[in-house]
Amino acid sequence: MKKLLISALLSLMFLMGSAQNISYQLRENIHYYNDSVCRQDVYINEQCMLDIYYPVNKKDVATVVWFHGGGLTGGQKEIPTELKQQGICVVGVGYRLSPRVHSPAYISDAAASLSWVLKNIGSYNGNPKRVFVAGHSAGAYLACMVVLDKKWLGQYGMDANQIAGLISLSAQTITHFTIRKEQGIADTQPLVDTYAPLFHVRKDAPPILLMTGDREQEMLGRYEENAYMMRMLKIVGHRDIQLFELQGYGHNMISPGIPLMLKWLNQHHAN
Repeated sequence: MKKLLISALLSLMFLMGSAQNISYQLRENIHYYNDSVCRQDVYINEQCMLDIYYPVNKKDVATVVWFHGGGLTGGQKEIPTELKQQGICVVGVGYRLSPRVHSPAYISDAAASLSWVLKNIGSYNGNPKRVFVAGHSAGAYLACMVVLDKKWLGQYGMDANQIAGLISLSAQTITHFTIRKEQGIADTQPLVDTYAPLFHVRKDAPPILLMTGDREQEMLGRYEENAYMMRMLKIVGHRDIQLFELQGYGHNMISPGIPLMLKWLNQHHAN
C-alpha cells in the first residue's frame, strides 16, 4: 500500500504541475431541478443545489461529480480541496436528508443532479463524455446507486453507461443503514434489497474504483461489503474494477484516497 500511495502522490504532483497555468472559477447554488419543482417544494428549493468549480481557459476536461458524506442525515455540498487545481471540473452536490425526507428521495436527487450535469457541463468547459461520479460514505452510496441501478438516470432518458467511471470512497454496498433505520432495522442487521448497490451488479457497468479504510478501523463491515461487491462484479464479468484498502486509516480516508482517485481518473480519462 505504501508503494501505491507513493506512486499516486507522484502522479498527483505531475497533474498539479500540468495544471499550473489554468485559471478557475466557482459558480455556487445552481438549482438542478426546474423552477416549477422548486416553487412547489420548499425543501427542494433550499437544499437541491450544486456548486461548479471549473477551468475557464481549458476546454473539454473531465468532470468529477462529488456527493458528500454524512449518513444521509447530515453534511452539505462541498468541493474537496484536494480536487481543486487539478485541470478538471468538480461539481459538489447538495441533496435532501433524512429524517426530513425518506428513501428514495435522496437517490432521486442524486440522479436529478447527475442528469443536470450531463446536460449542462459543456457550458463549463467539461466534456459530457468524461463525467466521473464519486463520493465519500453516504455520498459514495448515492454514487453507486445512480450508476449501477440504471433506472435512476433512465427516468431522465439517459443511460448510466455513458458515465465515464464510478469512484467510491467507503460506500455501503448493502442497503444503507439510514434506510434500514427508516424501516426499523438495526444497523448491524444486513439487508440487500433494491436499495443496495450489490443488488444491481452488472457486467456492463462503467469502470469502478472502490476504496475503504483499514478493515479493522472502518465503520461496521465497510471493507468486507466492498470486497464482496468487487467479487460479485467480477463473477458477472465486469473487467474494470479495483479495490484499495487504505491500511492504517479509518472511515475518514478522503485525504489518502484522493491521490489514488486522481491517478485512476487520469488513466481512464486518457483512454
